[in-house]
Amino acid sequence: MDTVQITPEDATALVIAAFSAAGMPEDLARPAAQALVLAEQEALPSHGLARVPFYAAQMRTGKVQAQAEPSVTRDGAVIRVDAHYGLAFAAIEAGAQAARDVAKELGVAVVSLTHSHHFGVAGQAVEPFAREGMIAMALANAPAAMAPWGGNRALYGTNPIAFAAPRASGAPLVIDLSLSHVARGKVMLAQKAGTPIPEGWAIDAHGNPTTDADAAMAGTMVPSGGAKGAALALMVELLTAGLAGANFAYQASSLFDDKGPAPDLAHFILVLDPARFAPGFTDRAEAMFAAIEAQDGARLPGARRMSERAARENVIEMSRQLHDTLTALAQG
Repeated sequence: MDTVQITPEDATALVIAAFSAAGMPEDLARPAAQALVLAEQEALPSHGLARVPFYAAQMRTGKVQAQAEPSVTRDGAVIRVDAHYGLAFAAIEAGAQAARDVAKELGVAVVSLTHSHHFGVAGQAVEPFAREGMIAMALANAPAAMAPWGGNRALYGTNPIAFAAPRASGAPLVIDLSLSHVARGKVMLAQKAGTPIPEGWAIDAHGNPTTDADAAMAGTMVPSGGAKGAALALMVELLTAGLAGANFAYQASSLFDDKGPAPDLAHFILVLDPARFAPGFTDRAEAMFAAIEAQDGARLPGARRMSERAARENVIEMSRQLHDTLTALAQG
């Protein structure tokens, strides 16, 4: 495959230009661009630059409100953020800033984001809190991609869950998982490439296992952990859309085309200040981490992503076709 190498800074500028050409102000485009580039640095291309053409097309049709400024209101420890049908990233940033202040004041903060869009890499929403000494957990719903256990019609999203905790030194612990066996974006990339997917990723519209990406996109993803994963996906739906008054997964439109109304998705972030609990959290956490790493072959969750990020600190790679597409979008 013909590829192009580019610095993260140049990639960010290219995405900002593409979104600006679609009508998004730079202050809203920047957090989105940074999140997508960071996904590439973490070797998560399904959540990276391949999303830019979809986002830009949705801005042009109004499925995404390109100029929507997120609004934030507070009620005690509860922070409500309305993305007003824009992209999620500026709304996540606005909610995170409010949550930092509230968690320092009260020891806990809960952020409920409504009328939003694709959450992106969920770990990115919680990692900054851990770098500031706090614990954070994030949940997000997504358009329907998984059937309830025993069913064959998608009702739940792949609904990521992320968790971050501070460490005594170095990068924090970041756990980021999808409640489907794999993220649906990986199936989308296989569909675009015309390649099969591994067994166990998805079932077709008739409830049969499939390795055909087209059939998988028309069917449903397999939940991680079977019935347990499906139950967790329902939990996420209730804590996100249920609390925020947004669309449940089965009501949401696709993130991959510019047709129909806004997806109207929701997110939930819980932030805790460990200093308000029993003293010595970080020391006890390090004892647990050391016990994990003492076992041959064991590693902490998120270690691979941090390694990938370090390897792409100065340069990322994309297909020339995608680079050409982004360049054309940036030129309007």
